[in-house]
Amino acid sequence: MSIFLRPIMTRMFLFLYLVGIMSSILTVPPYKTAHMYEWAPYELFADVFIIAAIWLVIKRLLYKEGATTVGRKICNWAYRLLLAVFYIAVYVLYIADMFCFVKFGSTLNPSMLLLIGETTSNEAGEFLQSYVTSDIIFSEVGVIALVPLLHAIVAGSWKHISHCSHLSHLPYKPILGTAVAIAVGVCFYLTYPNKQMYLHTMSLETIGQVEHSLAYRPHTELYQPPMRLAFSIRCNQLIGQQLGKLKATIGKVEVDSCSVKSPEIVLIIGESFNKRHAQLYGYDKENMPNQVRMEKEGRLTKFEDVVSPWNLTSFVFKHFMTTYCVGDKGEWCDYPLFCEIFRKAGYNVNFLTNQFQTKAKQEVYDFSGGFFINDEELSSVQFDHRNNRLHVFDEGLLKDYDAMADMQRSKGMDSTKQLHIFHLMGMHVNYRIRCPNRMKKWGVSEYPNDTDIPTKKRKVLADYDNSVWYNDSIVNQIVERFKNDDAIIIYIPDHGEEVFGPGARHFFGRMHDAVINKRLADEEFRIPMWIYTTPLYAKNHPDVVAAIKAAAPKKYMTDALSHLLMGLAGIHTKYYKPQYDILSPQYDESRRRLLKNNTDYDTLK
Repeated sequence: MSIFLRPIMTRMFLFLYLVGIMSSILTVPPYKTAHMYEWAPYELFADVFIIAAIWLVIKRLLYKEGATTVGRKICNWAYRLLLAVFYIAVYVLYIADMFCFVKFGSTLNPSMLLLIGETTSNEAGEFLQSYVTSDIIFSEVGVIALVPLLHAIVAGSWKHISHCSHLSHLPYKPILGTAVAIAVGVCFYLTYPNKQMYLHTMSLETIGQVEHSLAYRPHTELYQPPMRLAFSIRCNQLIGQQLGKLKATIGKVEVDSCSVKSPEIVLIIGESFNKRHAQLYGYDKENMPNQVRMEKEGRLTKFEDVVSPWNLTSFVFKHFMTTYCVGDKGEWCDYPLFCEIFRKAGYNVNFLTNQFQTKAKQEVYDFSGGFFINDEELSSVQFDHRNNRLHVFDEGLLKDYDAMADMQRSKGMDSTKQLHIFHLMGMHVNYRIRCPNRMKKWGVSEYPNDTDIPTKKRKVLADYDNSVWYNDSIVNQIVERFKNDDAIIIYIPDHGEEVFGPGARHFFGRMHDAVINKRLADEEFRIPMWIYTTPLYAKNHPDVVAAIKAAAPKKYMTDALSHLLMGLAGIHTKYYKPQYDILSPQYDESRRRLLKNNTDYDTLK
């Protein structure tokens, strides 16, 4: 059993374990609820043991083949070269990972890898000048860099301990070897589930599946930089496949004609809107006064029975932005992007988002939802203009729009055919930071009847209603910018949200791994939706207004949004399906509304 001692008595084991455990400790985010992956010391012990053992085998094989003196020298040189390359690669990876954490607040992720791939040599030089500064030496990056430095110092005076001669001096070798073997076995047993989940995640075939797997609990813990790098490479491979399909349609989109039925269309995409918390639909808090006023004025028509196909933003956007609908053949990326169709029809398309901007610190769901929007080539065929920064609050998008509108007017670019898309942060978790303090209206004391919810969670409840209140003000300001135009405005959130509702009074957010029942579907998939027509639009298009009023009670799923928009624009193309357009006389209300592609909403009880 003494053979099990050899791997752990190498410099490799000592220093790889040291750099790995330091990385796990130092990359814990500075949040109260954040903590190191609890099995990190044990999984790292098993992983490093295997790596050290493999290198011992490589060394034995190389030296075994070197029978002559020259052969032994060649093998020794080859082994040292391989080992040097390995150490350099490992330490550079750990230092780079820590650098990302210190400078961008996130360890290596798919977005960072994507940004690196898009970086030119000049940009790389500017980046190094801007970010690689003297303070880095005294940060966590410098702490990690001490490990290879210490390793180099030790290597100059310490012979490789893995030689059998060193083991000969150890007492109780069989007992120690047995203890190591047991320790390795226990570590593998305890951490096997994480490795199994990691392999499963890496074997998935689409970026959407990867994102969905990470939404479940438990999911794989990418607890070390090599795992994060491999995961990031895999994610970029997967989006590359879908980008390839989307780009294959560029320039091939065909539009037969366009009657310009609606010269100016405004689409407002909200976020995480629980319909039960909408004053417009009967909620007892007055958190949507502007939209309620618009309805009383006869300008706003709310739709009663609308669901989202998914409770994940990225999945919803892939349905929103293409002409694909649930039940169609193939994947969403096999279908053209509807904004390209609008541009082909002569519309000026403007996209202002407060979520989908490529940035270093980006979660997988934003990466998954925004990659086809942020890709330079696809962005250029979809949009005439888009903003290039994110804002703490959605009011920043209003300034972006005003600046864009002023620029377009000054250059004579304000076409009469316009499609404006506003993608808000809305009520996205964390609700507390979705409404400026100056506008907060509700506190814990406003919920005296919710005593079954702990005080701390009632604060979250208040934060959510405040975010709805703030969202109403933003929506109102968008409407104000178009109220004198010949414009039609659609509001639709991406999905719903759990907010301490019936049957889940302890929970807010979304239950991605739960079975979809009626209660969950009504909280997370059932959403508000309305269409607003300006006075000028109503005067010029009474037939559309009548169609909206007639469609309001109908069943609808938002995967068909692009067909509603193409119908409003009067775009005639083979991609438009009137049976998916809720305002069309040919609309098929009997179409199955499949949530997550598998649960029929209308059969839930």
